[in-house]
Amino acid sequence: MRVLVIGGTGFIGQHVVARLVKAGHVVHVPTRRYSKGRDLLVFPTLTLFEADVHQDAVLERLLRQVDAVINLVGILHSKPGKPYGPDFRRVHIELPRRIAAACRKTGVSRLLHVSALRADPQGPSAYLRSKADGEAAIKAEFASFPEGNYTIFRPSVVFGREDNFMNLFAKLARWMPVIPLAAAQSRLQPVYVRDVAKVMVNSLQNSTTYQKTYSVAGVAQYSLADLVRLASQWAGTPRPVVPMPNFIGYLQAFFFELLPGEPIMSRDNLNSLQVDNVSDEPMAPELGVVPTPLESVAPTYLRKRRA
Repeated sequence: MRVLVIGGTGFIGQHVVARLVKAGHVVHVPTRRYSKGRDLLVFPTLTLFEADVHQDAVLERLLRQVDAVINLVGILHSKPGKPYGPDFRRVHIELPRRIAAACRKTGVSRLLHVSALRADPQGPSAYLRSKADGEAAIKAEFASFPEGNYTIFRPSVVFGREDNFMNLFAKLARWMPVIPLAAAQSRLQPVYVRDVAKVMVNSLQNSTTYQKTYSVAGVAQYSLADLVRLASQWAGTPRPVVPMPNFIGYLQAFFFELLPGEPIMSRDNLNSLQVDNVSDEPMAPELGVVPTPLESVAPTYLRKRRA
């Protein structure tokens, strides 16, 4: 099968690409900067090229060369706005809508899309609201495309060797004797990046997953404070965690937003943590994956950070 992977150079994307190639698929990966995806060139059935996927004409041209498309593009931060800022609108809503519309116009009948656990049009954060409206945009386009089959995945926070989650906590523990933490009691259910990739590739040609939305979460639930403690412990720099009142957390996040680059934590991130990022149900059996425990993977790569 020929598969277009949008967002294939990202953290999850690289694992999805690797599993697709292993399964015998031919993979096309567009990127804004060719140099960003050079690590993927080791795969023999992969083509990497520069393209702006936010242009309808470009998307239609790309889709005419493939049998299926996977959209993995997502961002954590946006300029403010109601009900979400322009960056969230462009990436989480307009891009999925454009991809789905291009599928309909070109006759590409298979679309896999990554959303977010607890996506909700009435959710507490712009991130969760925009993710939900992106799902709705896909469904609206496919409503007039009877031959089309989408599957939507809602992963919890994703961990793995290159993650910006457990690695971030471990990094903070290296230079902070105490870790002050907002939303410390919020609950999360981290899922291994390779399990996410396997779920998606297993679903690609599995008709039982058509027109369905799946929660993709790990084995166990943890408080955010527990995860920070574990990350610092496994990295060899155990640190106490001091829960902060919400108003101080929002002040801290506002300060982070003023610094150059991507903020460690934004106010919208804290809004997302108002709802527990956990699944109400186990991994669906048709996805063919038994979730990998955090404890069996994270200590190995966090330990190497101190080596």
